[in-house]
Amino acid sequence: MRQFTAVVNPTAGAATGAAALLALARHLREEGADLRTEYSRSLDHARELARDAGRRGRVVLAVGGDGIAGGVGGALSGTGATLGLVPAGRGNDFARALGLPRDPEALARILLHGEPRQVDTIEVGSAVHDRAVVLGSVYAGVDALANRHANRSGLLRGPVSYYAGGLRAVTTWRPARYRVTVDGEEHPHTGYTVVAANSGFYGSGRIIAPDARVDDGLLDIVMIDKAPRLLFFALMNELRTGAHVHRPQVRILRGREIRIEAHREVPYGADGEVDAVLPVTLRVLPGALNVLY
Repeated sequence: MRQFTAVVNPTAGAATGAAALLALARHLREEGADLRTEYSRSLDHARELARDAGRRGRVVLAVGGDGIAGGVGGALSGTGATLGLVPAGRGNDFARALGLPRDPEALARILLHGEPRQVDTIEVGSAVHDRAVVLGSVYAGVDALANRHANRSGLLRGPVSYYAGGLRAVTTWRPARYRVTVDGEEHPHTGYTVVAANSGFYGSGRIIAPDARVDDGLLDIVMIDKAPRLLFFALMNELRTGAHVHRPQVRILRGREIRIEAHREVPYGADGEVDAVLPVTLRVLPGALNVLY
């Protein structure tokens, strides 16, 4: 029977995470599984807890949203340890891409009896920040600014916070001039954002890259060009279905290594966390992480 260590951030969505873990724990323990819970003090501490549990052969459960999923998953990337996700955050986009159920009984069956499957991860390199590894996507531009607003939204939760953050960001955004290099080939770009997607979802269920796959060894690079604000709002609405990819203002490339630069200070984020500015270099790590889904 599998042994699990759940890593929970008590300061981020504590009530939601605790409720989700409590409902899941009953089903795991009913079948004799060992479950221990570790409360992290920060994302760095969550990574330390995950690595320690993984070294001891335990399945590591990331309890929360995309921030802790990306942090814990990135820490386990390349180690041979196995990750399980307990979606309990605002976005849950990587869990959504994997098709994980929210029903605790159905999720317990996957965690108890599913076979680990290999997924790709993204290595993120910056001259300012230490190397990191994340799961879902890295985005540079108005969406990073929108996510920063969403994270500071206070009482707003879920998709509403992302939508409100997006409105605030778009009204103040000036199109940036980017230099995007994909596998050695430069692609000048002026516009709203550049997204390097391992998962098709970001921003709480928006389908930024409909053809992205977590196990194909490639990143889908989505670039949204300069456009009138009203058209960009239409594009934002089309992200719900992925229909935006048919617009001439949207370009999609695919590659293994991407560098994103800009002529001015442009924020970028990854897996719901935003605390950096361009430039950044990204590299896909094929099949680097074992996940139960």
